[in-house]
Amino acid sequence: MSKIAAERTIPFPGSIVEHDLLLAALPHPILVITDDNRIVYGNAAAESFLSTSTTMLTRFKLDDLVAFGCPLLALVQQVREGGSTVNEYGVEMASPKFAAPKLVDVYAGPMSEGVHLIVIMLQQRSMAQMIERQLTHRAAARSVSGMAAVLAHEIKNPLSGIKGAAQLLEQNLSDEDRVLSQLICSETERIRNLVNRMEVFGDERPLTKEPVNIHDVLNHVRRLGESGFARGVRIIEDYDPSLPPIPGNRDKLVQAFLNLLKNAAEAIGDNEDGQGRIIMQTSFRPGVRLSVPGTDARISLPLMIQIEDNGSGVPDHMKPHLFDPFVTTKHNGTGLGLALVAKIIGDHGGIIECDSEAKRTVFRVLLPMQDRTRKDGAVPRPVPANDRRG
Repeated sequence: MSKIAAERTIPFPGSIVEHDLLLAALPHPILVITDDNRIVYGNAAAESFLSTSTTMLTRFKLDDLVAFGCPLLALVQQVREGGSTVNEYGVEMASPKFAAPKLVDVYAGPMSEGVHLIVIMLQQRSMAQMIERQLTHRAAARSVSGMAAVLAHEIKNPLSGIKGAAQLLEQNLSDEDRVLSQLICSETERIRNLVNRMEVFGDERPLTKEPVNIHDVLNHVRRLGESGFARGVRIIEDYDPSLPPIPGNRDKLVQAFLNLLKNAAEAIGDNEDGQGRIIMQTSFRPGVRLSVPGTDARISLPLMIQIEDNGSGVPDHMKPHLFDPFVTTKHNGTGLGLALVAKIIGDHGGIIECDSEAKRTVFRVLLPMQDRTRKDGAVPRPVPANDRRG
């Protein structure tokens, strides 16, 4: 062991001595904790991740750095009880040190036999991974676009013939058989409505955009929900009143966020205990930029809109395919709602992601902002909080 390596050691209790140089070079945050969750070591990446020096970290327990109920605590306890390594992907980590929760992959395990220390490595999900998933969502939506065009031409016309023939036969049928002809008519109409919904995916025309106040959109959506599907659910608004306008189509944005709010209300369900809650939040997050494929251009996506509910959450096996067409948890759902939302957000140059666990599901939308310089050279003023009309 070199002299430098010998001098730079981790101050673990007892006789355990490990090199700090290797851990300090790793790009992922690493923490070492004792039986009572006291932190005894954090590498340079952990200092940056938690915005706290190693000296300060060793004064805390892990419980002090993460929010109550954070899955990370349960994973550490699982390692402690089982004595084996645990890997968990897509864990949402909330902390007083963070402005917003961070999505991380967790790798935790006992340090060595007989030593009551646990090593935790956190790998933060990057924006690149979010964008990669979003591009997959858009590709899925494009595949539906081509299929929708075929369905519109090849199915709707025969459906009209089937329905017309059933209506003609109905005139000469007995009452008992007339019920069957009416069933044919109602089912063909149901298929026609489904095809009509899919036709939306085939519309590849560019959006006619204008400056849109996102709070105007969200307030309109909230009023629609409160008067219908979200009646009885508490809706909380947490808006940043200084957000600039969004370049977009108001009707399309209303359609997208109405779908997200409806999903949130349905996830909560009847909620007999009366604790159903939806949080609609907006904030400004500078620094989020999206590279345009095939060019050197980068689009800024600083406007964040979140819709959070305390429903049952999304099953783990469905999370990677949530925005794919025909994927749904509803017994009577078509699985086109979230695929349509992904298309609308993509048409606006934004991205959408979902973080879900029991009692907390967040749909997060990132959108560009309107160019602050208008043709007349003026800079649009932010819309005050008390001027959010629906």
